[in-house]
Amino acid sequence: MLSTILSAFTVAEIRKKLAFTALLLALYRLGSHIPVPGVNVQAVKDAQESFGGGGILNLLNTFSGGGLSRIALFALGIMPYITASIILQLLTVVVPSLEKLQKEGEVGQQRITQYTRYLTVGLAFAQSIGYVFLFKSLAPSTGEKIISQFDTPHVFLIVMSLTAGTILLMWMGELITQRGIGNGISLMIFASIVARLPAGISSWWNNPDHVFVVMMPFLALAVVCAIVFIQEGQRRIPVQYAKRVIGRRMSGGGQTYLPLRVNMAGVIPVIFAASIMAFPPTVGQLINTPFTHDVANFLNPGRAPYVIGEAIFIILFTYFYTAVTFNPVDQAENLKKYGGFIPGVRPGRPTAEFLDRILARLTFPGALYLAAVAALPTIVIAVTGATQSFQFGGTSLLIVIGVALDTMKQLEAQLMMRNYEGFLK
Repeated sequence: MLSTILSAFTVAEIRKKLAFTALLLALYRLGSHIPVPGVNVQAVKDAQESFGGGGILNLLNTFSGGGLSRIALFALGIMPYITASIILQLLTVVVPSLEKLQKEGEVGQQRITQYTRYLTVGLAFAQSIGYVFLFKSLAPSTGEKIISQFDTPHVFLIVMSLTAGTILLMWMGELITQRGIGNGISLMIFASIVARLPAGISSWWNNPDHVFVVMMPFLALAVVCAIVFIQEGQRRIPVQYAKRVIGRRMSGGGQTYLPLRVNMAGVIPVIFAASIMAFPPTVGQLINTPFTHDVANFLNPGRAPYVIGEAIFIILFTYFYTAVTFNPVDQAENLKKYGGFIPGVRPGRPTAEFLDRILARLTFPGALYLAAVAALPTIVIAVTGATQSFQFGGTSLLIVIGVALDTMKQLEAQLMMRNYEGFLK
């Protein structure tokens, strides 16, 4: 890994892409520290304890890189865009016109992306209004108001600032994907989680439970190794290509394999599940009624109902996203088109059924693995009682490691493409 990173700096084009990615991520982190206009900065600092512990505000604050607790320009983070992407992907299965657009290739995908952007603006605007009332309800220890003047012009200014921050983040994420290295949206969530690493290390080191302090590094290392092992695991299906006569020349032939990953969906199901499970307790925090507060407490990220619900959604989204990204019928048709076949399986529909059966068997352990890793830190906290000591949940670990692996693969692909040596050398 270190050799790949060092080699990347020797190629001028990759070096520019890395610098561009780092610059936009630095701007993102800067925007997470700039407070929105119209808030009392000192009162915001006094209300920081409201975002601690294991509640939903702490989870949302993690995904925003601490911007929510500072009521910064990027307080909403990129979560409205992710939620909009989830809604559009679910609608493509239900709405025939969207399903038709999805099959139209790049043009249809651009149209769906445009719809996602419009929906992101609407969700960000609605979520900004909710957060303004949440900020109003917070009571700092000093008694000062976070929003000193709660009238229409000031509320509108704060709402538009938070919405514009999300739109700017969406644009920056797409720029990173197009001109940088890696997926921009995933890298922003990665940067948000990693930014809280120093606080997590400090709370772990200062934990009064010495057994927990000693055992935690070994447990974390074991979890990281297990995540990398499963993420890189794959089932290689042998594929044989028949020789073809083109003119007077015989071409083709040979044997290769079709790699099917155990976790083909990556970290997307984890992000989707976290977004869905964060919605009810967030609404419960925003609406000041006893019933909604009971809902928020019931679905607290540190409690069993939240963990069970997140695990169920992770399993469902793993199957859903795998079906979206890998179509056995299309894969079987492509193999048949180019003269390829799986030994012992007839081309066409039998090949599609064979791939579908293998994929279903692979997806099930992959989905269980994602759900288990997401629930493991919560179980550790319940057993050890280290409520304030473990800053990173399984969701955060999966996202960080998954995004790091995917980014390294893209970096290696860029290096391989530019360091190819022909037969003249």
